[in-house]
Amino acid sequence: MSPAANLHIRGQRLLDSLQALGQIGALPGGGVNRLALTDADRQGRDWTVARMRALGLRVEVDAIGNLFGHLDGAVDGPPVMMGSHIDTVRTGGLYDGNYGVLAGLEVVATLRDAARQTRRPLTVAVFTNEEGARFQPDMMGSLVYAGGLPLPDALATCDTDGVSVQTELQRIGYLGTVPVNAPWVDSYVELHIEQGPVLAQQGLQIGVVEGVQGISWTEFTVSGQSNHAGTTPMALRHDAALVAAQVAVFVRELAQRLGGHQLATVGALRLKPNLVNVIAQQAVFTVDLRNTDRLDLAQAEAELHAFAAHAAQTEGVGLTSRSLARFDPVAFDRRVVAVVERQAQALGCSHQRMPSGAGHDAQMLARVCPSAMIFVPSVGGLSHNVREHTEPDDLVRGAQLLLQVVLELANRTSEE
Repeated sequence: MSPAANLHIRGQRLLDSLQALGQIGALPGGGVNRLALTDADRQGRDWTVARMRALGLRVEVDAIGNLFGHLDGAVDGPPVMMGSHIDTVRTGGLYDGNYGVLAGLEVVATLRDAARQTRRPLTVAVFTNEEGARFQPDMMGSLVYAGGLPLPDALATCDTDGVSVQTELQRIGYLGTVPVNAPWVDSYVELHIEQGPVLAQQGLQIGVVEGVQGISWTEFTVSGQSNHAGTTPMALRHDAALVAAQVAVFVRELAQRLGGHQLATVGALRLKPNLVNVIAQQAVFTVDLRNTDRLDLAQAEAELHAFAAHAAQTEGVGLTSRSLARFDPVAFDRRVVAVVERQAQALGCSHQRMPSGAGHDAQMLARVCPSAMIFVPSVGGLSHNVREHTEPDDLVRGAQLLLQVVLELANRTSEE
């Protein structure tokens, strides 16, 4: 019999907690704006810490602001960790990140209700600045935790107003003292909404996530010459906007030509002076490339930079670029993925193995411990959107699956 066969999460308690956290940073008409290290993020952290302490968890904050709620096991040793993040984009929803954290707390609450103790300790983690909407790179807290980004570099990172991560952590009271060099963790499981349309379109209840596709974010700056739109002949222009437009079209065609899992997006574009009758002197824009294959991602990057350089030379403009984020594809631990799949079958869930199209803290944790993810469907595939929605039954089902997976991992006697 499954160790969770007679343990059931309280679904309404989970749903109520999602609504309660969603009131912090709530937008008029729906959605949430809780950018990392803002006052709203501080309020969300305070609320989450209060929930952790109410459940009897020992709370720690590390030097990059990651939160950890620890529950002792029957034996000492590295914990099985659950978690995600509670920061959002400017027009976020109730579930992205928040669901994984609150489902982890619901697992703990269920165990406390039943007076159960797992063999291994448990930890619920809240990682800092996962979204990267205010500070780059995204997944900053988990990247520092896993040793992939030096702490001083992360703390010195500034937003567009020149305010640093360290300054804001101090201001909101979450510049912790616990060292960030990665603790010994037994395993990590992150429950998340899919943020895509695959499960919903195929009528499946659970995604067994095998890995995360690689991500490459690049910011380009094109420097041209501002001039009158009505008096400057086309052949004599040095138009920064033209080069930006050419690159935007190219990356769409590149993704279509490479096929497979290649994705490409121009997501941000700023022109200067940004006037209707003036040729653009400067264009600053971003390109987001993603692929599940490391070599294919590298090929797309090489073709992008070669095309942008050629377009700039042809137009007679300057071109510079800088990397905002760069992560290779990640394959999750086969053993933990198999546990997720086995427990999904035991729960009677329709499911399939799949990659994650979005980046997640789990891909950073995979550097230091066996890791995997669980997906539940997103209605319409919407995320990073105020209309982001997952049906209550799917939310409850995913949390129940998380409970069963964590119990199998935390109660095993073998180190295999």
